[in-house]
Amino acid sequence: MGPSPNLSPALKVSHAAFAWLHTGWESRWVQRVLANGLVGIFVAALALIELRRRGWLPGAISPWVPTNHFDAVQLAFTLLLGIEVIGLVFGLSGSTANTMGKQFEILSIILLRQSLKELVNFPEPIYWDAVRDAVPRMAADATAAVLVFFLVGVFYRLQRQTASQLSEEEGADLAASKEVVALVLLAVFADLALEAVGVIPGLGRASASLRAEHFFEQFYTVLIFADILVVLLALRQSFAYDLVLRNSGFAAATVLIRLALTAPPFINGVLGVGATVLAIGLTWAYNRNVPVPRPPDRIKPPVKPRGD
Repeated sequence: MGPSPNLSPALKVSHAAFAWLHTGWESRWVQRVLANGLVGIFVAALALIELRRRGWLPGAISPWVPTNHFDAVQLAFTLLLGIEVIGLVFGLSGSTANTMGKQFEILSIILLRQSLKELVNFPEPIYWDAVRDAVPRMAADATAAVLVFFLVGVFYRLQRQTASQLSEEEGADLAASKEVVALVLLAVFADLALEAVGVIPGLGRASASLRAEHFFEQFYTVLIFADILVVLLALRQSFAYDLVLRNSGFAAATVLIRLALTAPPFINGVLGVGATVLAIGLTWAYNRNVPVPRPPDRIKPPVKPRGD
């Protein structure tokens, strides 16, 4: 579907750029390359770690390679999360509810990654006395991830089609405006990613490691501002109370997710589950206040008058 002819020239250009990037990202070829790349990186990381443990790596490379095989698991999950975040950004131009659901999907993966993160501190081979202090934290994060996974299914099931309160032209303008926000977020994501891996000049190994650790926390902070901006953009077309409250509530849920990412163990899971419950409550209340559109009554054909 092409852009609305009433869009401004700038929005038409941004729409074309976004559509090109989105189509490429969602293509089967790119998805297959990403999947194969994750497998290849995971196997290569395991091989490099084993070579480091045996002392077979050159001196210039060896200090940059960890010695725990579980670091390869952490790397694979971090890259997987990066891919999911890009999908979230592309989804920003669509339904607000679907975008919120995608955030919860990413949150569940982050909580699961947080649980597996404890593995890098375990000795090889693993024995109980060395891990028992970490098991409660791992169990709490994994349980919270499963709860969010279950609740996000409830959240999606509550979604339903309602009559749009915007005209076709207003809807096209809002979608194009959200695409501009998505393009800016992609640029921010690229900048943070380059800093995280130490590509940008001036970043040493310690700084790059620190930025990689807080990459998703930083991006979710930016996402809060993006969500609020989308709420304000929607006000240009409609000041409908129900839409403003729901979308603003979704922005508040994003804030809770951001807090969950930096909260200590146990509290992070409570905040993550609480954010999901908040979104479910908002959706339930929205559905109760916005009636389901009724299909138009079938018009009966006029009765043909009998001839004399």
